[in-house]
This record gives sequence, structure tokens and C-alpha cells, in this order.
Amino acid sequence: MRILLHHRIASRDGQAVHLEELHAALKRQGHETLLVGPPSFEATGFGGSSSLVDGIKKMLPGAVYELLEVAYNVKAWLRLRAAVKAFKPDFIYERFSLFLFAGLWVRRAMGLPLLSEINAPLFEERAKNDGLKLHGLGRWAQRMIWNNVDHCLPVTGVLADMVAGYGVPRERITVIPNGINPERFGAAPDLKTAKTALGLPPERIVLGFTGFVRGWNAVHRLIDFAALHRDKYDLHVLLVGDGPARQSLEDHAAKKGVADRLTISGVVERDDVARWVAAFDVAVLPGVTHYASPLKLFEYLQLGRAIVAPDSANLREILTDGKNGLLFDPRREGAMEEALMTLIGDAALRDRLGEAAKQAIIEHSLTWGRNAERVAEIAQRLIAAKRGLRRR
Repeated sequence: MRILLHHRIASRDGQAVHLEELHAALKRQGHETLLVGPPSFEATGFGGSSSLVDGIKKMLPGAVYELLEVAYNVKAWLRLRAAVKAFKPDFIYERFSLFLFAGLWVRRAMGLPLLSEINAPLFEERAKNDGLKLHGLGRWAQRMIWNNVDHCLPVTGVLADMVAGYGVPRERITVIPNGINPERFGAAPDLKTAKTALGLPPERIVLGFTGFVRGWNAVHRLIDFAALHRDKYDLHVLLVGDGPARQSLEDHAAKKGVADRLTISGVVERDDVARWVAAFDVAVLPGVTHYASPLKLFEYLQLGRAIVAPDSANLREILTDGKNGLLFDPRREGAMEEALMTLIGDAALRDRLGEAAKQAIIEHSLTWGRNAERVAEIAQRLIAAKRGLRRR
């Protein structure tokens, strides 16, 4: 099939990973594809963002910036319409963005099926975390988009319930979680080799976390844990990522007397992530947004790490406590530390959970390749249904 993927991503982070991995998987399966979005996307390096967009957002009042997001649809629509006329796709796959209506406009004008990848309820998320000003417009936009695309593809069952709560019929909702490219992570070194390559003693127990850190967070708690148990266990905290809290973490480790037991990688390119995560004895998911499908989780699973994570409904769609991870009650103080203590004292349990974690990728078909197949299958049904309506 000919597939046009449309987005309005301005930064190269987790959202770009989802889109690019799915795009690559569709191409590997023989589909002709075209990725359409802001030109600055291709020019931005991994971990970066558009300086123009960042500058405009800082300079303008929130409500004005949100109105500019709406106005941007004219430019997006012209770009998308031109791409559709030239490429002649069978359907459009669009990453949901609040106030992005261009896909709907082209769908109505040209009769193309439109699938919407939904990673978050952006109205609720932005209202809570990003200071959204135009609440009425934002709520209306989210409801209108979700109810007028041909099919919604939320990344978790929890998010699917939220989509249905906006009035979308269940038959137009299919959960497709994030995934992994086994080939990208297949050549990862074994645990001992990975530690040695990073200059860590093979016998040291590494508590690992992947992600962007800002403010006080659970990585500080990992440092506290390493400091508290340094006389009994040889522990090391490894952060694969970066963020504005980096200096705070380094200062905290120095204050606790474990500065030499903290390593922060900085921004790591996608092809290098595996060799860092392969050095984890315990992979920690300290906290999670209750509707999210964290990319790091699938990396931990594929690399066979023993996982410690919150006991939340979205993670229970993938993890089973005691089978392929240890789940802790995020509401109970010290629960994460108790799970860590269980694992650092039991190498056999770490090995068993790690093997089961890797098997979960196979059991649940958590690969970008399988996700691409499911997207194509849904699109084919929609195309066939539209053809049937035309004949009638």
C-alpha cells in the first residue's frame, strides 16, 4: 500500500521514536511511504527541538500561542494536500496533536481513510502540565478530532477508555502499544561485557534508569538507596539520558558520599541505547503517567533486564508482578526501595525475571513490525468498507 504519515512534531524525543520506528517497519514490509511534517523535524538532532518554536512559545502569551497553533493548520493543510495529490496514498496515518485539524480537512476533501495514533489525552495533559489557556477550545478540539477520524489507535487500554469516554465507539478504537525493533537491540553485549565497556566492575550491581530528568525525582531516591546500603552492597546508579536535573543529581551524590557511584551518560543516540541498558542489573521505572506506554519499558524487556516498576493499570497490561517484573505500590513510602532490596539480594530472581521479560516481547508481539502489520490490516478494512459504500 501507499501510506502517508503525517505529524506536527517539533522535537526529536520519544514521540519521534514512535513515528520513525513505525515508518521504518512499514517500509521494511514493502509499503511505499511518505513522511510529511514540519521541515525543521528533519534538521533537528536526537534530543533536540525547534529553536524557533521554543522561542515563540516563550515570547508569546499562552492563549496567543494556542491560537497560532490553530492558524498553523492552514500551512499544514496546504503541505499535506500537495503531498496527497503528488503521492496518492491509500490512507493517512497521523500522530494526534491538539489543534491539528489538517488531516481531517484532507480526509473530508479527498475521501481518504485517516488513522490517528494517540499517545496521550493532550487536552488533559496540557491543562495539567503545560498551562493550557483555551480550555474550551482544547476540549472541543480533542473531542472533534477523535470522533471524526476513521480509527483511533491509543497506546494503552487505559487511554482507550479515555478515548471512549469522549464518545468514540469501541469498534473504532484499537489499542496498539509502543514496541521495540529487535534488530536494533539484538546485538547488545552481555551484562559483564556491557559493564566492563563502561568502566564498571563486573561484580557491581547496577541500578539503571533511562530517560529525561527534571526536578527532584526517583533517581535521587536511587542515589539515597545506594548511599544507605553502600557498606553491605556494591551498588552503582546509571542514568542513560540527561536533563536539567543533572547537576542536582551530581551534587546530591557528592553530598551523600557516592559521587563515584553515579554515572550519567548524557544524550545517547538510539543505536547506542542498548549497550548502556545492557549494563543494568535492575532496570527501574520509578514512576509512570497512568495512561502512557513508556518506550523505556520495551527496551528493558527486550534486553532481558529485571524490572522494578509501579503497580499501575497501564503497566499491568504488559507486566505481571513476580513473573516478568516486580511491581510496587507507588502510594506507599519505601515500596520501591523494598523491591530493589529484594532484587539486589537475589541474583537468581534477577535472572528469572529478566528471561521472562524478554519472553514478554514474543508473547505479546511487542515489536514495531507487528504494530505496522496491525495498522495495515486496519487500513485495509477501512479501504474495503469505503469501496463497498461507493459501489452501493
